[in-house]
Amino acid sequence: MKIDYSLVTRRTFLNTLFGGWVLALLSGSMYTLFKFAFPTLGKEPDFVVLKATDFLDIPLNSVKPFAWGGKLGLFFKKDNGSTTALKGVCTHMECNVTYKPEDKKFYCACHKGWFDQNGKNIEGPPPKPLELFDVKVESEKLIIARKGFKVELPKA
Repeated sequence: MKIDYSLVTRRTFLNTLFGGWVLALLSGSMYTLFKFAFPTLGKEPDFVVLKATDFLDIPLNSVKPFAWGGKLGLFFKKDNGSTTALKGVCTHMECNVTYKPEDKKFYCACHKGWFDQNGKNIEGPPPKPLELFDVKVESEKLIIARKGFKVELPKA
């Protein structure tokens, strides 16, 4: 039956409604199964262990990226030889930041945000500084961890 001046029949309307309901049910089920199969996907780690020689030998006033879960991490060696590690994701809209060695600042190209060498927000829209990590070297391993997180590696 079609209502006068209607572009959609009752059958089409009910089929669309039922199809949408089935699609929503399948999507919810697939999302639940996916989260069950990969519970750590998308979560950031508490620490990462890297090969120390790959990072400690970089030139002064430069950065080397590393994977911090699914995000960008930056290992930074300052002019004075001190090192630090920070999350290379802008605190405004989570765009990746890059280091500009000529300006000695970190730059977020998405909305022109600037951070100093210590990750402090100094210009543009970023509301908070970049997240800094603890850096520790044990034998051949470079351990980068969240601030205050105690890392205990298994003894070999």
